[in-house]
Parts: sequence; C-alpha cells; structure tokens
Amino acid sequence: MLIKKNCMKKLSFKKRTFIGAIAALTILIGASSFIDRTATTAPADDLEGTISISGAFALYPITVKWAQEFKKLHPKVVFNISAGGAGKGITDALSGLVDIGLASRDIDPAEVKKGAYTVYVTKDAVVPTFNTGNPDAAELLAKGVKRDQFLNIFVTGNIKNWKQLAGKVSIPIHIYTRSDAAGAGETWAKYFGKKQEDLLGVAVYGDPGLATAVKRDPTAIGYNNIAYLYDLNTRKQVAGVHALPIDVNGNGKIDADENFYSTIDELTEAIATGKYPSPPARNLGFLFKGKPKKKELVEFVKYVLTTGQKFVSENGYIALSGAKLQGELKKVD
Repeated sequence: MLIKKNCMKKLSFKKRTFIGAIAALTILIGASSFIDRTATTAPADDLEGTISISGAFALYPITVKWAQEFKKLHPKVVFNISAGGAGKGITDALSGLVDIGLASRDIDPAEVKKGAYTVYVTKDAVVPTFNTGNPDAAELLAKGVKRDQFLNIFVTGNIKNWKQLAGKVSIPIHIYTRSDAAGAGETWAKYFGKKQEDLLGVAVYGDPGLATAVKRDPTAIGYNNIAYLYDLNTRKQVAGVHALPIDVNGNGKIDADENFYSTIDELTEAIATGKYPSPPARNLGFLFKGKPKKKELVEFVKYVLTTGQKFVSENGYIALSGAKLQGELKKVD
C-alpha cells in the first residue's frame, strides 16, 4: 500500500509538472506572439542623423521648440543648436559648418552667389526699448517717438537728451546697440534706410545682453526682438525694460490703434495686420548652402512649415500666410 501510494504521488507530481510546463510554454508563446505582432504593426522610424543649426537670436527660441517636438516623433535625430547672431549663422551655413543658418535679415546678393538658399518659416519684429525707470516714462508712453526722432538718436546723434523727445526732465540719452552682426541691428537700421554699422551707441553682444544693458540703465534706449521683451507665461512685458511706442502717424501722440504693446498677443496681431511698420517687422528664415538634400533635414523643414506652425503664436511669433507657407514648402519638395 505504501509503495502504491508513493507511486501515485510521483505520478500526480509528474502530471502537475507536465501541466505546469505546458502552461508556462503557453504563456511564453503568447508573450512571444504578442511581441511579434506589435513589432510588425508598429511604424518603423528609420529617420536618423544630426542636424546642426546656428544663428539669429530672434529665431533661436522657436527653433529649439521645433527641434524638441520633432525629436519626439523621430528620437534618432540629434540636434546641435546655438545662437550667435544672424551674421554668424549665415557664415556658418555657407562655409558648411552647420546645416541651417538662422537668418533674421535680408540676404545679400553676394551671399546668394555663394549658394545661400532661404526658406522662410515665421515672422517677428524688432522693437525699440527703454528703461521703465526713466523719469519721463509716463510722457514717453503717452506721446511715443516718431521715426525721424529715432533716426536722430540712433544715426545722426542730433537728439541727445530725453527732454528733446517727449520728456519734462533733462537727462542724457544713453544709446545701446548690437556688437555682433545681428539681424536685429540690420533690420532696425533698415527702418532708417541705413546699415547696422551706421548705428550709434555702446555695442553689446546678443539680444539678452542688449535687453539687460537697457534694464540696468534708467537713461537707456535700445532695440530687441520681441521674444526677449515678453514673458510667455503672463504674455506681458518683462520688468524693467519695455517697448518704446512708435508714433507711426507722426501726430505727436499714441493713438488707440498705435497702442498695442501691453501683451505679446496684441503686438503680434499688430505686426500681422500691418499696423506695426515693416521694417522693423520682418520675415525669419532657415538658410542653407544650396537646396537641402539630407532626408532628416528636408523632413524637419517640412515639419516646421506644417505641424510645427501650431507652436508659432504661443511662442510670440507671427504665422506666415497659407499661400506663403505653400510656396516655401515647394522649395524643399
């Protein structure tokens, strides 16, 4: 009886072991089948490579955003992005150091001869700035500054004191400009029919540097790309340095339809509708040496001109028209 019992136990154990093995095998096969099915139905992303970019401070923030979002779709694509001014970006692209030069100014014929090929991706503007601690701030905001007055500050030097503008307090004007070959400097000078090298002032490197210089000096005047004057969360101007309103119609006061600087959304709307003058409003573009051919580069540009446009407004830029975007897409097809 004892032997029979032991035999039965052994048989029972073997049966359970066999059944357990089958169950384990079934689980493994099921898991394997599940993995295989997933692998065959998941879209394969074969897009990979490195995209190097340098250039305009104006385009830098939105380009970083585009790169981050594109990388979510194509994880194997690597981006190297740096800001150093439009002049540097254009030079880097034409010399083959980078794939894309961020351009925030018009392209010279000499640069076109070297192979410059531009695809425009968005729009913004250069805005004159001043320190909100200026004793004449309230008067300046109410009256604004005319184009010819800006010319006589930044180019001729004939206006040297805030009292000569709209002020009541006699204080000297300290002018700040860009030290780097900047699209902002070139565009602001173009507003007067001049070149960046014609602008007077203490030269400061980069958009952030110029904004900081004006913020630290109560008697300062300067200019910046709009992305460096507004907080993208509050949509309002940053503390200390504000836009100095342009008296567009020259009637000696800021009328209701010229008063669009309170939020970044009001300003971008004014640029889009032409209330803000152009220049200093301008198109911003990606510059290549010849038509781009690298697959990852072409796909990135196409993304920027299509899906990527949904990030333009929220980041303080102005969308190009549908027709303009279609025209730019054809440049990379």
